Order: sequence, then C-alpha cells, then structure tokens
Amino acid sequence: MVKEIKLWKKTEFCEDFFPDILQSACYMEGTRYLLLMIDGTIFVEYNFTTSICHICFSTLYRKGFVMDFGQNDNLSGSGDSRSSDFVSPAGQAGYAVKPRGKGAGWKVFFGIILTISVLANIALVLVLFGIVAVFAAGQRDLLTEEVIREGPARAKIAVIAVEGIINSEQANSFYSQLKTARQDKHVAGLIVRVNSPGGTISGSDQIYKEIQKYREEEKKPVVAFMQGIAASGGYYTSVACEKIIAEPTTITGSIGVISLYFVVQELLEDKLGVLPVVVKSGEKKDWPSTFQVPTEEQVQYLQDKLITPAYERFVDIVVNGRNETLSEGRIRELADGSIFGAEEALKEKLIDEIGYLDEAIELVKTMAGITNARVVEYRKPFSLAGLLSYRSGNVLKISRDTLYEFSAPQIMYLWTGR
Repeated sequence: MVKEIKLWKKTEFCEDFFPDILQSACYMEGTRYLLLMIDGTIFVEYNFTTSICHICFSTLYRKGFVMDFGQNDNLSGSGDSRSSDFVSPAGQAGYAVKPRGKGAGWKVFFGIILTISVLANIALVLVLFGIVAVFAAGQRDLLTEEVIREGPARAKIAVIAVEGIINSEQANSFYSQLKTARQDKHVAGLIVRVNSPGGTISGSDQIYKEIQKYREEEKKPVVAFMQGIAASGGYYTSVACEKIIAEPTTITGSIGVISLYFVVQELLEDKLGVLPVVVKSGEKKDWPSTFQVPTEEQVQYLQDKLITPAYERFVDIVVNGRNETLSEGRIRELADGSIFGAEEALKEKLIDEIGYLDEAIELVKTMAGITNARVVEYRKPFSLAGLLSYRSGNVLKISRDTLYEFSAPQIMYLWTGR
C-alpha cells in the first residue's frame, strides 16, 4: 500500500531530503525525482539516463546509504509509467534507498568539536607550564616592597630580615634584600631584624661582610634590631651594624664555636655487623672519623685546627664592632659561650638599647637626619611558580652529599640550647 507520494524538483529534493549528498546529480538541468514511501521504504524513480544513475547511486553508496534491488513489484501501483522505462545498472527496475540516521551528521560534528577542545586544552596546559618555568627561572630574585609604617615615599627605612638558621640560603636571601635596598635611592637607612640562634660560619660571615660593605659604600646608618633569639651567629651579624637594639625578651650572646659530628662505630660493628675499611695516605687524613671514637690527640687536633681559628675570628669581629664600649679583654671574658638576657646584655654593653621596632626606627631617623620616613620590608611575592615548583634542597636526598654532612664535623656559630 502506498502511504505517501511526493514529487520533488531538483532543489527541493537536495535541500529537504538528501542535503549535501547528491549535489552533482541534483543540479543537472531538467532532473526530477519521484519518491514513494511504501511500508516505510523509500523508492526513487528517475527520468535521466542510466549513466547518470550510476553516478547518483555510487555517490549514495559512498555516503553510507543502503541500496536494495529487486523492489519492482512494489512500484506497480504507483501509477507512473516512468517506472518501467528505467533499467538499473544491475538489471533491476528500481532502487530502494534507506537513508542513514538523522543524527549521524551531528555526531560527527560534535566529535570534531570535542577533539579540537581536547587538543586546545592540552596545548593550553603546555603553555602554562612553559610560562611557569620561565617565570620561576627569571623571577627567582624578585622581591616586593611592603609598607609596615606609613610615611613619605621620598624617605624610606628598609627592614631586612635574618631569620632562622643561618646558612648559604639565608645569606643569599639577605643579599637579595640588600640589593633591592641599594637600588632604591630613596632608602635613607637600614634596620637589620635578627631572630636567629646562628648557623654556619660561612653564612654568618657572608652576612656580616655585606653589612660592612653597605656601610662603607652607601654611607647610610644601619641598626640591628634583635627579636627572640639573636645568639652566636645572630650576634655575629648584629655587631656589623652601628647600633644594636634588643627587645626585652631577647636572648643573645653565645660568643663561641661548636663542632658536632656522629660516631657510629658501635652501631655498625656491634648491631649491624658492618666493619668499615679506610685506606688513607696519612695518619691524620680521616681525623675525625665517624667510624671510631676520637682519641684525646684527635680532639686536640680539631681544637687547634678548627675551633680556635673560628673562635679568634668571632672575637675579632666583636672587638671591631664594640670597640667603643668594650675592651678586648672584657670581650674575651664574655666570649665563653654564655647567653645573656636583654637586661644583662645591656649591662655588659653587648647591646646599646632595649626597645621595640619603633625605637629602632626613631634611632635610624635620628642618625640619617630625617624627621619622617616610610618603613618598608622586602618579601617574595606569592606566585604560581612558587606553588608548582620546589627547590631540590627542600627534599631529603640520601646522596653522597647528605652522607658527608652527617659524617663530617660541622663547625658552627650556633647556640644549640642544650
């Protein structure tokens, strides 16, 4: 039974039924199509030559349509004499064409869009990581200025921090802050804020040298402001400044040197059954050794070669920094490793004044000859680079360097608090 009979002209057929499928065939001059829907099957009749039909159905087949032959009998009731005039390329009298699903084109379209979106996101992530890497490498020493006391921008006092254990990283941070202050011509003076129990000899000495160099080259006042603990290496760096102010609760002093290392002989030999073998060119090559308890001779050797020179250096630094208030003899009496509270340190003339940051600011302004100033400090800004990246020193590595640090004696300007 014929459910529907329609006659399309070429453009209507192309646009409404088979868009973008039969463009070459549809636009041939004079072409007309008769479509019949019989029991849900669409049949197509033509009024052009067999060769054109080959082109037409070849295109249909490549586009995914199914062509069933042998459906002539269903066309007998169509009432159109042209049905018998057409002979198919396969020798049949008609074609049955089943179009593909209506959503197929949209699936392809959205698939393409999804692929492009995924590729674009991958490219965006790669670009982002590239930017982070460049930023981390190029902006590592970038510091921002934070105002902690309001005042005119033409006159500034910069606060530079020495906090925690003093080591090479702390020395590099101090250098970066001092460099920023040097580049700002509006900085009239410095406050070195110290809150440290000390640390390595080299790190303490590097900070001391940078302060001395700044004073000599810039001719600007530098005041040490002690908070919490400013002992040993913390005091070493403080005496590089012209004046020292300490908070009432500060612990300072501890002028001296300490050496620490581990002896693991009993652990290796008695507990683990490991016997270390050392081959050396001279008797003193491995003094001190972590594989044996040091003898009195070895201890004296360390005292003469390491401890005493570092101690004498510390005393000389204090003498140069406090020569207006203390004699060398008195400094040597105080330099037995003792710690002092703020009141006792003031009494012993190891510091100049007890006060807080505001007193330190007023002292710098007086020394610089200014009445008002903006007080600033330098900090590393928060960045995505800082969030996504880390320095190798922040991760514990069981490497040759780590083993060396555990085995070699550490000579330090450090108050251990034991």
